[in-house]
Amino acid sequence: MKIPTFGSPPTPGVRYIRRPGVYAILPLENRVLLTFQSGIHQEFQLPGGGIDPGEHPIQALHREVLEETGWSIGRPRLFRRFRRFTYMPEYRMFAEKLCSIFIARPMMPQSDPLESEHTADWQEMETACGLLANPGDCQALRDFAGL
Repeated sequence: MKIPTFGSPPTPGVRYIRRPGVYAILPLENRVLLTFQSGIHQEFQLPGGGIDPGEHPIQALHREVLEETGWSIGRPRLFRRFRRFTYMPEYRMFAEKLCSIFIARPMMPQSDPLESEHTADWQEMETACGLLANPGDCQALRDFAGL
């Protein structure tokens, strides 16, 4: 099965490093938990990030959501996969991001976000779709919410 691509196509002649990542749609009633990343990016994102070498994707999902939002999650299930080609300035590399989107249940806040440049932010589903910087995340949220 072909994985859909969102965003800009790869630039010819550029070497992209494949980077698998996990991200979560965390719904509660008609809202969803996002993370706002300040610093370099200044954008709203679904909580998540890269899978470390040797790390299981579900373990990475729990770690990333806790780091970026301070929340624990339960019952993650794979919802969607897509890829996108982007430049990651914090790593100074071009990446082919293989994004796995999970639906999970936000359980409870454990702390403030552990990453200093992230802020947890609850948004209405329809509002969240317009805020997300990544078109693949936006499409996944629209499909989940039936928008």
